[in-house]
Amino acid sequence: MLLQVLVGALVSAINIGIHALATVVAVSIARTAGLRHTEGPRLHLMGVMVATAAALNVAHTLEVLAWVCVYWLVQVAPAGSDLLYFAFVNYTTLGYGDITPVPEWRLMGPLTAMNGVLLFGWSAAILFEVLRKTIEHLEAITRLPGRKGQ
Repeated sequence: MLLQVLVGALVSAINIGIHALATVVAVSIARTAGLRHTEGPRLHLMGVMVATAAALNVAHTLEVLAWVCVYWLVQVAPAGSDLLYFAFVNYTTLGYGDITPVPEWRLMGPLTAMNGVLLFGWSAAILFEVLRKTIEHLEAITRLPGRKGQ
């Protein structure tokens, strides 16, 4: 059981690093876009949010792939199982249960789910902060002299 927890903690730490990098990218996207003056603030806001969400989706996919690699290395699931599907089901806490881990690695599913829940919450916080900052910036632009409120 200790080996399962250690392996799960290692993959979780790697995924936290991936998510930290994605956070930096998302914040950079928002800051770069926020520096631009725009005539269409609604479209600008939509663009920033879509870019931020896309960057976070890429991060989550990479994080699932990290779990897939470990599942393959330690043979978490029975031979012939679709490890990508199994990792996504665990990471998203969907939990169909149509693939179950081998008994000696049964904690990997809950550890994967715990990691996914943490990182989805982190992503939600990033999205709300980017939204808040972008709206704040757009409101500041519309208050500039000579600008119409939109």
